[in-house]
Amino acid sequence: MSEDNTYTPPAVWSWNKENGGKFASTNRPIAGPTHDKELPVGKHPFQLYSLATPNGVKATVMLEELLALGHQEAEYDAWLIKIGDGDQFGSGFVEVNPNSKIPALMDHSTQPPTRVFESGSILLYLAEKFGAFLPTDPATRTEALSWLFWQMGSAPYLGGGFGHFYAYAPTKIEYAIDRFSMEAKRQLDVLDRRLAETRYLAGDEYTIADIATWAWYGQLVLGRLYNAAEFLQVQEYTNVQRWAKEIDARPAVKRGRIVNRNFGEPEEQLHERHDASDFDTRTQDKLGASD
Repeated sequence: MSEDNTYTPPAVWSWNKENGGKFASTNRPIAGPTHDKELPVGKHPFQLYSLATPNGVKATVMLEELLALGHQEAEYDAWLIKIGDGDQFGSGFVEVNPNSKIPALMDHSTQPPTRVFESGSILLYLAEKFGAFLPTDPATRTEALSWLFWQMGSAPYLGGGFGHFYAYAPTKIEYAIDRFSMEAKRQLDVLDRRLAETRYLAGDEYTIADIATWAWYGQLVLGRLYNAAEFLQVQEYTNVQRWAKEIDARPAVKRGRIVNRNFGEPEEQLHERHDASDFDTRTQDKLGASD
């Protein structure tokens, strides 16, 4: 492996240049809003402000799954947050999520309305509110939560680590790509070994742990993240492949993964969602004619 020793870190780091690469505009060393901008509010109890990145997909899949179960109180408006344009730094968004990351959720069924940020917290909040996708048996519930928190702790190595250096960094760094490729494959092996034992991560029941993990690792092995399926040889993880395809076939997942999507094929984009009728005929080939 070649080494580049031309860079020596200064004694004190300072933010005096753009970091380059895709999504460079989303990164800065300070928090807080950069401009005043109120968030829109629709007619439904839940107001989601998001983008169809893996973390955003978790929230929309969960809401669509709840609606599919008949929980009409889970109706929601989904507003597109264009992170490349800095929407997440508007004052209204920062009030909902001081961390300026999507997704962010407001529950207007409570008084005062409840803000929920961080994708894992949104999943847990909705699961507990509606009594769905989280087992009631203490042991199985704990298993589901363990895998949920595994995903929350592991995925940054996949996204900010492997995904950034492999797909987005302006300079390809051999050490960084090797380091995070190794970790991405280790994580896939963790999942593959677990899914050799059980249908879903917590056992026989589909839970928020599967929703969270599928959004990242399921889409990775299905070839939807970083154009890296061949590079990581994801076909080796046969149990993850089986699990990912089963979840991908769920009608609510098909709907949820295109909400707040403004990239990719036009038929896989639904920039905003305010009613079930928004899934119009343009997406029927993706959603299933009987759905």
